[in-house]
Amino acid sequence: MENSTEVTEFILLGLTDDPELQIPLFIIFSLIYLITLVGNLRMIKLILWDSHLHTPMYFFLCNLSLVDLGYSSAVTPKVMARFLTGDNIIPYNSCVTQFFFVAFITVESFLLASMAYDRYAAVCKPLHYTTTMTTSVCTCLVIGPYICGFLNASIHTGNIFRLSFCRSNVVDHFFCDAPPLLTLSCSDNYISEMIILFVVGFNDLFSVLVILISYLFIFITILRMRSSEGCQKAFSTCASHLTAVSIFYGTGIFMYLQTSSSHSMGTDKLASVFYTMVVPMLNPLVYSLRNKEVKSAFRKTVGKAKSSIGLMF
Repeated sequence: MENSTEVTEFILLGLTDDPELQIPLFIIFSLIYLITLVGNLRMIKLILWDSHLHTPMYFFLCNLSLVDLGYSSAVTPKVMARFLTGDNIIPYNSCVTQFFFVAFITVESFLLASMAYDRYAAVCKPLHYTTTMTTSVCTCLVIGPYICGFLNASIHTGNIFRLSFCRSNVVDHFFCDAPPLLTLSCSDNYISEMIILFVVGFNDLFSVLVILISYLFIFITILRMRSSEGCQKAFSTCASHLTAVSIFYGTGIFMYLQTSSSHSMGTDKLASVFYTMVVPMLNPLVYSLRNKEVKSAFRKTVGKAKSSIGLMF
């Protein structure tokens, strides 16, 4: 039996081997990545630039945009490059490094929970909001997800790459991920699968419970509101947030919380496209672009830019 350290490279089969689809997919993913970069970078810039957005909610949004940039950039550019060059070989060490995208996904899941708690404090306890969401509390609610994320990534990376890969080095995926790598292992995968199920299950269960409990209290508070306009606005905000949460957690749970024998690589690839490329693109739209304060900050930025151009000419 060959040891896993003897594997020097992996071959990624990618999304499709149809040459006619390479350029169209490259164009689609390039547009998605461009929108992701512009949307998230603009959100970070607006939050840092406008003092009116220096609140706990936008502090979380700024970190969410930063995380979206991280895990989208860990996968998408390399996928686009392979569409152009046709080079599907990835060195063993690069595969290990790319696997740390798990850290960004874990950070995002806990940030979503932190944001749900922030909304609970704002809607359900508005008079105590400033004393509840203090600077130290917000800092802990952001630092905690980062610590959990990189700890989780270290566990997953050690868990997968301690295995022996002696069957093949061909990965039926477009990036290095746990399920397709497990299928290549000639080691006993039972313990590795149980570790993945436990760690991912715990992270998702904890985050989802925080989100659901927070929104349960939010909905109860909304139902007690007398203003129909306030109720409609709150319901709209919750619906958008829960839609994004459903997409994020749904694809993650579908991808990881099943054994390797029940995996279909075609559906797994489609799910992976959603949570590595589409979700980071949607988050600025779902969380921020419909927000009046963000729109106001954006108009101020555009107005200053126009004024600067006018002075130049």
